[in-house]
Amino acid sequence: MLKMINIESGYEDLMVLHGVSLRVGQGEVVALLGANGAGKSTLQRTASGLISPREGRILLGGKSIGGAPAEKIASKGLAFVPEGRGLFPGMSILDNLRMGGYSRRLRGSKLSGAIEKTFELFPALKDRLGDRAGNLSGGQQQMLAIAKALVGSPDILLLDEPSTGLAPLLVAEVFEKIKQLKASGMTILLAEQNVQQALEVADRAYVLENGRIVLEGPSSVVMESEDVKRAYLGI
Repeated sequence: MLKMINIESGYEDLMVLHGVSLRVGQGEVVALLGANGAGKSTLQRTASGLISPREGRILLGGKSIGGAPAEKIASKGLAFVPEGRGLFPGMSILDNLRMGGYSRRLRGSKLSGAIEKTFELFPALKDRLGDRAGNLSGGQQQMLAIAKALVGSPDILLLDEPSTGLAPLLVAEVFEKIKQLKASGMTILLAEQNVQQALEVADRAYVLENGRIVLEGPSSVVMESEDVKRAYLGI
């Protein structure tokens, strides 16, 4: 579904990613692990078109998207939920969900049907459609951000640190929703510092360090890595 090949990317004079290659197969959940500043967000922003790669190739469904504008990549089926959630806080929950259909140019009954479908996973939103997004709790905002992305019926969902700033109970709830998405067949690239939770839900994982992939493999193998245990799990 998504391939990144020898990606060099960064911001102006700051190069962050150095020859990064990864793949996400259809129906897979792939975890992207690493400390703050490792390059996880830069990688996802590059994949989604918010940053143009300096070198390398990006393929979505086998077609090149490297350097394409973010709105074009979104229209081709890649949805990105950034750290910070990317909501419109002054707008209602319903209007935020409507914005989720913009990339696919959904209108009328198609948009209403897509929004209604998100309530299967997030039923609590249905009773608060008129509430302002900015008035929701952190956990509720994260649920809304994921729901907004799903309105566009993406082929692949990129989640950047969905557990950031949430209490443990809410973190568990967010990851339960990710598990349900996985069970439905959704393809997900999950950037996350909560390594234990991420590896429990993911099929495979990549570990980023200073903008380079230093470890990759099935989640069970990565979980048993002594370096991962020492650096991220406190074992």
